[in-house]
Amino acid sequence: MANIFTSSIGKKLIMSVTGLFLIIFLLLHATINGLSLISADAFRAGCDFMALPIITVMVPILAAGFIIHIIYAIYLSWTNYKARGNNRYAVANKSQADNWAAKNMLILGIVVLGLLAFHLTHFWADMQLLQFQGVPHDQLADPYGLLLETFGTWWVTVLYIIWFVALWMHLTHGFWSAFHTLGWNNNIWIGRLKVISYIVATIICLVFVAVAVVSYLKANAIM
Repeated sequence: MANIFTSSIGKKLIMSVTGLFLIIFLLLHATINGLSLISADAFRAGCDFMALPIITVMVPILAAGFIIHIIYAIYLSWTNYKARGNNRYAVANKSQADNWAAKNMLILGIVVLGLLAFHLTHFWADMQLLQFQGVPHDQLADPYGLLLETFGTWWVTVLYIIWFVALWMHLTHGFWSAFHTLGWNNNIWIGRLKVISYIVATIICLVFVAVAVVSYLKANAIM
């Protein structure tokens, strides 16, 4: 069992499993955020769902998944860098080596992580954190109002869009690569998984971008 945490294959397996777990969370998060495009009440209902105890209890698990994913990503990137010079990620063929995202997953991950911290200061700190501290639900900030307030500033919206682009690039490689590590690495499935990766990453990030842009337009009475 200890080999799972110490062997190279074990570390990659942990990276894959935690990465897929985080992608599932992103799909849920995109769905909830996408409700704001329907109506303010729909978005508030989605936020109420996220405040349910069964969801709230998953927050520490999610945080642990992030931390584990980040630690192993840094370690694997560093060991690959030492072993292969400038190639930060091991690749199986030339087409992968030519893929910028594949060779710069650590850089993309750092950008995603940095802007995630920025994101947490806007939403998590003003809602979930206060809820953890025992603030009654009816005293928390209105989630839809907070959404418009956050994206009402143009440079904040631009930063978020940069974040979503980096996230898209990270996901397009990370999604299929995770399944590749888990054994779905034959010639038939690799092609399919790459297509699915682009579809999933594009859906997630387009929803996030749409929410940011529409919220900016509404906050500034342009829409």
